[in-house]
Amino acid sequence: MKTVTVKDLVIGTGAPKIIVSLMAKDIARVKSEALAYREADFDILEWRVDHFADLSNVESVMAAAKILRETMPEKPLLFTFRSAKEGGEQAISTEAYIALNRAAIDSGLVDMIDLELFTGDDQVKETVAYAHAHDVKVVMSNHDFHKTPEAEEIIARLRKMQSFDADIPKIALMPQSTSDVLTLLTATLEMQEQYADRPIITMSMAKTGVISRLAG
Repeated sequence: MKTVTVKDLVIGTGAPKIIVSLMAKDIARVKSEALAYREADFDILEWRVDHFADLSNVESVMAAAKILRETMPEKPLLFTFRSAKEGGEQAISTEAYIALNRAAIDSGLVDMIDLELFTGDDQVKETVAYAHAHDVKVVMSNHDFHKTPEAEEIIARLRKMQSFDADIPKIALMPQSTSDVLTLLTATLEMQEQYADRPIITMSMAKTGVISRLAG
């Protein structure tokens, strides 16, 4: 099993890592929330860029990223634009989504990007290669806020992410019942034991799925 090293953090060994998400809407709030987080005990700072109002201004986005980098230089920074179709705050075109992630990679300010699996196979593979060429790790993700597919489909998606050279495959699904949570956990175990050669993240959402987020 490969591990993933980001700054001084080694992912894939030891205790599960803690990620906190910052969802500020403007630069002033980015700064204040970053300062508030600075003394908190966590491993990775995720910036949910889809909450940022001035998204069309790349300079403004990168100015905010610079504030995060300077406020917490020791923390790995995960740059995440969650698309509206996967539960995010804003809808943008595929072209704009890829351009935004490339700008983040080019900035040298982020350590990791979140890249959605269903962006398009060619775009995903090209962006992964681009990120790796710039020493940026890729969390490849899929979120379904409506249902939990069968275990075979969950495993297929995670394996596809792995085949696209994601550093960390991630899937988050909405359970409609406790059996859906068991489906996710069963798929996770099978993936871990039979196919995974790198760390993976899986979770079942909402109150029903809380055990999946605590089990590590």
